[in-house]
Amino acid sequence: MNDATAAERQWTFLTNHARVLVQIARDPGIRVRDIATRCLLTERAVQRIITDLEQAGYLSHERRGRTNHYSVLASKQLRHPADAGPTVAELLATLLQAPRDGQHHAVPAVQEPPSASARPA
Repeated sequence: MNDATAAERQWTFLTNHARVLVQIARDPGIRVRDIATRCLLTERAVQRIITDLEQAGYLSHERRGRTNHYSVLASKQLRHPADAGPTVAELLATLLQAPRDGQHHAVPAVQEPPSASARPA
């Protein structure tokens, strides 16, 4: 493999779904346009990802006036069988840790699903 081919082949550690989820966790009232800008995606791609996350039970939204307010469901397990064990909250806690440069980022806006809080202890 030559250097040009290796340089053209790009990959990342995080999926676009993870990037969108992180942006929503940082700001539950964020607009699709702003998510798209921060994740370097199109608005249409972000809308599809949000739909995927909602259909899979990782995210919900509530209409507040003209905007959506999102909630990440914290206790949901990660989707891939190889990632079994950690929850979405644990993933977000890792991804949203304060960077070593000392700047602080918002704590993830996560919640327990309504059925989980209604169960007897």
